[in-house]
Amino acid sequence: MGEKVVAGRFDLSDRQRYRDKLRRCLTGLERLLAEKRFDRPKNLMGLEIELNLAGTDGMPKMLNAQVLERIASRDFQTELAMFNLEVNIPPHRLGGRVFDRLAEELRTSLAYADRKAGEVDAGIVMIGILPTLDRDDLVSSNLSDVDRYTLLNDQIVAARGEEFTLDIAGVEHLSCTSKSIAPEAACTSVQLHLQVTPARFADVWNAAQAVAAAQIAVGANSPFLFGRELWRESRPPLFQQSTDTRPPELQAQGVRPRTWFGERWISSAYDLFEENLRYYPALLPICDDEDPLEVLDQGGVPSLAELVLHNGTVYRWNRPVYGIAEGVPHLRVENRVLPAGPTVIDVVANAAFYYGLVRALAEEARPVWSRLPFEAAAANFDAACKDGIDARFTWPRRGRYGGTTQVDAVSLVRDELLPLAEAGLDAWGVEPADRDLYLGVIEERCRRRVNGASWQVATFHKALDAGHPRDAALAATTRRYRELMHKGEPVHTWPVGSPEPVPLG
Repeated sequence: MGEKVVAGRFDLSDRQRYRDKLRRCLTGLERLLAEKRFDRPKNLMGLEIELNLAGTDGMPKMLNAQVLERIASRDFQTELAMFNLEVNIPPHRLGGRVFDRLAEELRTSLAYADRKAGEVDAGIVMIGILPTLDRDDLVSSNLSDVDRYTLLNDQIVAARGEEFTLDIAGVEHLSCTSKSIAPEAACTSVQLHLQVTPARFADVWNAAQAVAAAQIAVGANSPFLFGRELWRESRPPLFQQSTDTRPPELQAQGVRPRTWFGERWISSAYDLFEENLRYYPALLPICDDEDPLEVLDQGGVPSLAELVLHNGTVYRWNRPVYGIAEGVPHLRVENRVLPAGPTVIDVVANAAFYYGLVRALAEEARPVWSRLPFEAAAANFDAACKDGIDARFTWPRRGRYGGTTQVDAVSLVRDELLPLAEAGLDAWGVEPADRDLYLGVIEERCRRRVNGASWQVATFHKALDAGHPRDAALAATTRRYRELMHKGEPVHTWPVGSPEPVPLG
C-alpha cells in the first residue's frame, strides 16, 4: 500500500475527491493501454515471503522492530503484527538456473535473519499460520508500530461498524469475535509476481485463477488456528473474515467481500482495476498532487498513486499490479495463494510449478478457462483449502467429448498439470536440472500424499495420542517444524512426530 501513508482523519470531501481522482487514474490507465506504453516482455519474476517470529518454546515473539533493527537490510520489512516480518527477493529473469539461484538467495537471507533474531531470543518460522498463536496474541496492541497499519485497521473497523466474526467449520469448529483486523496477521503467505504485457495479462491471470486450487492442494500449510484444527489451508477463510467490512445485512444482499476469489474470467487487466473501483469504497482516501491525465498529455508516465493504493486494499488471490521501473510502466500478476514454507526448497518448488503451469496454460489453443465454468474454479479453490492434498476438483474432461469431470487433486497434478508445468518451464528456458529437481518435489508430495498441513496434523495427533495436552502438542509440533524447516529437506521427507519429550501439564 505504500510506505508514506500517514495516519489521520478523513472528512466527507476527502472521499469524494478521492473517488474523482480514482476515475481520472482509471482513465489514465485506459489511455496507457490504448497507447501501448507498457514495458516489453522481460520474463521477470519476483518473490515475497511473510515470516513469523517465535521463541525456542515455539510461542510467538512480538519483536519485529528489534529484529529488523539488527537485520538492517532493505530486503526485510515490517508486516501487520509485531511477530511478522517480510522478505523481498529482487526480480529475476525466468530461465537458466533461476530457481537454484533463488533458493540460494533465500537460504542466505533467512539464515542471516534467523541469526539476528537469535540475538533477542527469537527465530524465524516460515509457516502459513503459527500453530501456537492464541487469541490474546492477535489484538490491536500487537499491530506493528507503523502508521499505515493503524490507519488501515481504523478504517476497516469503522466501515464494519461492529466486531469481526470468525466462524470456520473444519475438522473442528472455531467461532469467536475480534475488535480489530489483527487476526489477519496470522496469515503468512508467499507472493509470486510475474511481469506480463497487457496483451498477455488476461490469459496469465485466468490461468492463475484456474490453477489456484492445485497450488493449494499441493502446498497447504495452515491447518491450525487458536488451537483448533480447521481447514488444511485456513488462511483464505480467516483472511476474508478478518478483513470483512460487511455487516451481516450487506453480506445477505450479496455485497462482495474485500478478500475474494472473483466471479468471472477476464479479457483485460482493465477489467480488474475497473471492478475494484466499481465495487469497493475507499478505505484510505489519500490524494497526491499529480493529475494523471495532464502527465499523459505532457508525454510523461503517471504514478496512478490513488489507483495503486486502492488496489492494495482489495485482497484478490491473484491481484493485478501497476508499477513503474526506470520510467516505464508495467503490469504484474501477483499470485497470493500460497502459504509460507515449509522449507526453502518447498517454496521454490511451489514457484517452479506455478510459473511453468501458467506459461503453458496461457498458451493453450483451447484454454482451460474456455472449458471450465468460473464457479467451478471457485468451488475447486474452496475444496482445496478445506481438504488439501485429498481434495477433489471439477476439471475439463480430456479428449473430444468435452464437458467436465470429477478428479482427485493428486491425479490431476501428476497426470496433467506436472507435464504442463514441465513444458512451461522449457518455454521459459529453464535448464532441465532445475526443472526436474523442483517439479520432482511436487511429484513426490503427490506420490506420498504429504504436504506441510498433513505433516503438521499427523505430528500433532501423534502427540495427542501419546496423552499430551493440546497446547503442549501444538508447541511441540511448532518446535519440531522449526527444527526441520531450518535443516531444509523438503517436507515430504520429514518424519512424523517429535523426538523430544512433550512436557505434561
